Amino acid sequence: MPFLQKLLVVPASALALTAAAGLGLTTLDVRAARADALLLVDVDTGKVINEQNSTYPWYPASVTKLMTTYVTLKALRDRRIGLESLLTVSPNAVAQQPSKMGFKVGTRLTVDNALKMLLVHSANDMAVVLAEGVSGSIEKFTAEMNAEAQRLGMTQTNYVNPNGLPADDQVTSARDLAILARSLILEFPEYDYYWHIASIRLGKRIYRNTNKLIDAFAGTDGMKTGFICASGFNLVATATRGGKRLIAVVLGAKSSASRAVKAAQLFERGFGTDPLSWLVPSSQGTVESLQPVDATPPDMHEDVCGNNRRRQATDDSEEGGEAGTAPAEGTNADLPILPPWSLRGVGLLTSGLAAGIAPVEVYTGPVRNNAPGAAPAVAPVPKKKPLAVAAKPPAAKPAPAADPFARPNPVAAAHPKPAAAASATKPSPGKPPPGSDNAAAATAGAKARPAAKTPLQITPKTDPQ
Repeated sequence: MPFLQKLLVVPASALALTAAAGLGLTTLDVRAARADALLLVDVDTGKVINEQNSTYPWYPASVTKLMTTYVTLKALRDRRIGLESLLTVSPNAVAQQPSKMGFKVGTRLTVDNALKMLLVHSANDMAVVLAEGVSGSIEKFTAEMNAEAQRLGMTQTNYVNPNGLPADDQVTSARDLAILARSLILEFPEYDYYWHIASIRLGKRIYRNTNKLIDAFAGTDGMKTGFICASGFNLVATATRGGKRLIAVVLGAKSSASRAVKAAQLFERGFGTDPLSWLVPSSQGTVESLQPVDATPPDMHEDVCGNNRRRQATDDSEEGGEAGTAPAEGTNADLPILPPWSLRGVGLLTSGLAAGIAPVEVYTGPVRNNAPGAAPAVAPVPKKKPLAVAAKPPAAKPAPAADPFARPNPVAAAHPKPAAAASATKPSPGKPPPGSDNAAAATAGAKARPAAKTPLQITPKTDPQ
């Protein structure tokens, strides 16, 4: 099996070196053929299904926000903050480069809304808002990020900011990112809802999730994309089929299209639907057992952004400028980094899978439990209704105050129910009037049997605009 793998890898390198010698190509031309980092891991067991360069250091870009989310969720679990806690946009947050929400200094919003904006729109200002809200400053928050990374065994990772904007000392690896993604899934299953959000709505504007696999690959759960010129196009994604959940990590792709194809190919192999999966060993130990490589992170700037002025102008702008900076799908820019079966891989992707999912409403200010189309920030588990004991309904009681530390209910959030209609004050036709002999019999019958269940009302989903 290793021999077959070498047959696939070595000739490509040999061809590149031969071309360089015969045609007088520069060192840059040879480096353009360098492979990116790939890793596929089973969530339940931690076993490595496939890997390539997974222990080489890499610039994380916005996949940094996975650790920002981890520290925030841990603060929620420790009750240092609540989902309804109000955070304030500081001048430091406003100063962050795009992609961002662009709120003014002093704007307040809940932790819940900040997390949604962070994970769906990859908002750099929201990363700072969360960092300052949880720890008081970016410096203290990044110290927590590094402490958690070391505790989880992410030995190749170091953070200097919470959003992944360019910094020489901000590094990670595909191995470490898979460890982090697995920890997020296993330690915080009650917050799994955040990874599934396909789009958010702020006022009249809709922001689509930067992870295009949610709309293009069946079974995709999340998680996070990233892009700066130095890193290339990064992606940490999860997908579930037949009760099996996998994590795919792609670092250093040359476009958003190619990273999506590569992740889809990894998933197909992991789910056993790729006809060439026999070329890859079934297991290579656990993700923690992968041995880190002591090296300098590759700088993809020339490969990804060097010959594109428009891309150079937005090299620090992350996913917000991605559509304008990535090569068009199917162009030659994608071909050198895709494996020989890449043309078949493009067919793995579709579109429109998220078309029927209504955007989740986000907003500034305190929590609005009745916001139209919003996934509630706090969704307590509904209590069982008591059996009816009288024909006349009891007087309405005031709703209890929401617990600011309550955890979101993914089912209630994804399928919010419409408010119940007000109870009628007149008896229904055909029922005996109060005070009659038949009314007493009806009351006794009501005590003997439960009230009839009201048919479930389902609000039809609307297509996003």
